[in-house]
Amino acid sequence: QRLKAAVHYTVGCLCQEVAEDKDVQFSKQSIAAISEITFRQCGTAGLPRCFLMLCRHAKRTTITADDVKLLARRSNSLLKYITQKSEELASSNMEQKEKKKKKSSAAKGEKTPGEQEAAVTENEDSNMA
Repeated sequence: QRLKAAVHYTVGCLCQEVAEDKDVQFSKQSIAAISEITFRQCGTAGLPRCFLMLCRHAKRTTITADDVKLLARRSNSLLKYITQKSEELASSNMEQKEKKKKKSSAAKGEKTPGEQEAAVTENEDSNMA
C-alpha cells in the first residue's frame, strides 16, 4: 500500500510539472488512472519479468543500470533522465570511496600523496637552510 501511495504521489508530481510546462490540466481521475496503470505495469507482471529475462539472457543474476536503460530506450527523455541519474550515482559512489580511503589512510597514520609531497618539500627547504 505504501508503494502504491508513493507511485500515486510521484505521478501526481509529474503531472503537475507537465501541466505547468504544457499549460494543461489533469483531473484527479486521470492522475489516479495513470497511477494505476503505472503501478500495474511496474508490478509483478511488467518490469520485474523483463528485468529477469534480460539478466537470464546475459547469464547474470544481478539487474544492472544497463538493464534499466535498455528497457527505457523507447522513451528518449526517460533514457536521458535514467542515464543522468546513473552517472550522478556513479560519481557520488566514487566520491564516497575516495573519502573512505582518505579516512582509513589517515587513521593508519599514512599520508596522502599531496601530504607526502608537502613533507618532502618542507624537508628539502630545511636541509638547504
